[in-house]
Amino acid sequence: MATGEQLRVLNALDIAKTQWYHFTAIIIAGMGFFTDAYDLFCISLVTKLLGRIYYHVEGSTKPGSLPPNVSAAVNGVAFCGTLAGQLFFGWLGDKMGRKRVYGMTLMVMCLCSVASGLSFGKDPKTVMATLCFFRFWLGFGIGGDYPLSATIMSEYANKKTRGAFIAAVFAMQGFGILAGGIFAILISAAFDSRFNAPIYEVDPIGSTVPQADYVWRIILMVGALPAALTYYWRMKMPETARYTALVAKNEKQAAADMSKVLQVDIEAEQQKVEQIADKPANAFGLFSKEFLSRHGLHLLGTASTWFLLDIAYYSQNLFQKDIFSAIGWIPPANTMNAIQEVYRIARAQTLIALCSTVPGYWFTVALIDKMGRFAIQLLGFSMMTVFMFALALPYNHWTHKENRIGFVALYSLTFFFANFGPNATTFVVPAEIFPARFRSTCHGISAASGKLGAMVGAFGFLYLAQNQDKAKADAGYPAGIGVRNSLIVLGVINFLGAICTFLVPESKGKSLEEMSGENEDLNGMGV
Repeated sequence: MATGEQLRVLNALDIAKTQWYHFTAIIIAGMGFFTDAYDLFCISLVTKLLGRIYYHVEGSTKPGSLPPNVSAAVNGVAFCGTLAGQLFFGWLGDKMGRKRVYGMTLMVMCLCSVASGLSFGKDPKTVMATLCFFRFWLGFGIGGDYPLSATIMSEYANKKTRGAFIAAVFAMQGFGILAGGIFAILISAAFDSRFNAPIYEVDPIGSTVPQADYVWRIILMVGALPAALTYYWRMKMPETARYTALVAKNEKQAAADMSKVLQVDIEAEQQKVEQIADKPANAFGLFSKEFLSRHGLHLLGTASTWFLLDIAYYSQNLFQKDIFSAIGWIPPANTMNAIQEVYRIARAQTLIALCSTVPGYWFTVALIDKMGRFAIQLLGFSMMTVFMFALALPYNHWTHKENRIGFVALYSLTFFFANFGPNATTFVVPAEIFPARFRSTCHGISAASGKLGAMVGAFGFLYLAQNQDKAKADAGYPAGIGVRNSLIVLGVINFLGAICTFLVPESKGKSLEEMSGENEDLNGMGV
């Protein structure tokens, strides 16, 4: 459809040159993802420390660790909150407007980040219950940021560089991971230098100084700062023109808002908006027959690919501890004190992030509007399938000490191609292919499907990857199918992701109205 058939205000946004407001929108929208990644990253450091502080076993040769059910709750409750937040705030963003809901999610995130570092009581049960309660609501706020940030960025961007802008918002996660790692390194180094403690082997109780209790609280609370700093600017952003014109039906306000943002005069076309509103083709509801015939397969495609990706992506945590120990980055836990362990794990995870995670995100930002979403997603899933099988089939070969560097290289490449691949594109595409009045809801449904996959990946595989011999399984876990068979299952999941990618349309270089069919409705009326 020719862009001339669009409302002038939407056409002005589509053909606008890249301006300063695009970059401010990326930073304002991206700070939610910065906080999201910071929090998810830091909890893996914090759980080790919590185990030492609250679950020390007298006379044990190993430091205390969280029991399986507590560990699953602390790590998993934020996923549950995120899933609920994605569905609720995604729906609310289409009902009340993107801007009005956007401030709510940020306030929830800031308050719960701070509150998750507080505890009502000192016994382990109370501390864990408090932490889990606030981490659920923290996840709820973070969940709302997924559909809203993606939708706001897609509706503000021009069609030439829209993919890069939405991917750049998501890539702020990379900076969140780095910030979490660097801050944990600094805090643990400062505490270790000030409160020098013996290693666990020498003095099991003395190796965890009382002040270590402050370390995890400070690390979690600081996550609120970057999000809080952008609250003022979130409130100053005008509502997106596409919501104001196509959903709220106030084209005059949309033209006035975007005239200020773009610094050009845009003529309002209120009569055209009213004609669109009266057209029956624009009246169909979510999950109606009309919606399912137009967008049903697209929604199935975005939800299934995100679900399958997150199973593979979040199961990576299972192998990190083995990899870090294998290459000597993390010595055995009983040869360190509690704060040194935080330092070593933070350093190792930061290096992995720096070498594979962050570059993958920015490769996507650089190439998404050149290669297209479909090609990047298909390439990513295909390469992840290849690398998973390359790790799994000769798994015994990789367990020998002299071959472990090769294992780490393949492992890093798997997650480079997750980020230069479906981890970014599954976030971008749902914000581009659905009508404005369902855009936030459909993105929320797709993202929630992803979080369901994350739960399967993080917890299903935690049990699945256990040794087939129960005697060799981790304490408290039943026997599983082993790491090798788990990797084969993950390879199959990635292959299914590549197949489901064919359900998702290519949106490169097209306007949002062209992708969603809203231009056809305009054209059918002869306006």
